[in-house]
Amino acid sequence: MRIYTDEIINAICLHIADRKGVQPTDVEAQLSWEEEYGFTAEVWVSGRSQYLIEANLIEAIVQYMYKQYNKRVFPEDITIDAEDDFWADIRE
Repeated sequence: MRIYTDEIINAICLHIADRKGVQPTDVEAQLSWEEEYGFTAEVWVSGRSQYLIEANLIEAIVQYMYKQYNKRVFPEDITIDAEDDFWADIRE
């Protein structure tokens, strides 16, 4: 299975909203890739920003897959990649 940028962003927003006790619509996220840091996301909640590393992104995808698709996946089953767009391959 493969999910793309929009679903990865949704996963991050839902995950952060749950952790911070806010509505998902109160969370904004932007994905990026840098050679030095790999895949990251900058997340804004209530005007404050924080950076998430790839492990955090994978954690959000794991939770998203369980809550939205009722599928139990493990971090080692997820590979994030990018070319013109971001995507995550999820081994089932």
